[in-house]
Amino acid sequence: MKTILTVIGKDQTGIIAGISQKLYELDINILDVSQTIMDEYFTMIMLLDLTKVNISFEEAKTALIQTGDKLKVKVNLQREEIFDAMHRL
Repeated sequence: MKTILTVIGKDQTGIIAGISQKLYELDINILDVSQTIMDEYFTMIMLLDLTKVNISFEEAKTALIQTGDKLKVKVNLQREEIFDAMHRL
């Protein structure tokens, strides 16, 4: 299953490292990534492959949100088909 991960928050060191480490721990593959700094805000969007994940989508989402909370950034994980449907309207 493919998903879209977004990360937004005040720029600081360690955001990419922290999110990437959690993805590695969950066995989630990064297919594509785009990140930028807008003024003082860090923004990142990733296309992820959850094919090898051994936990539910909701458990993976919760783990990533908790990682974001520790890093003081907002994390959102959406299934690709829902993301696509929302942006076709």
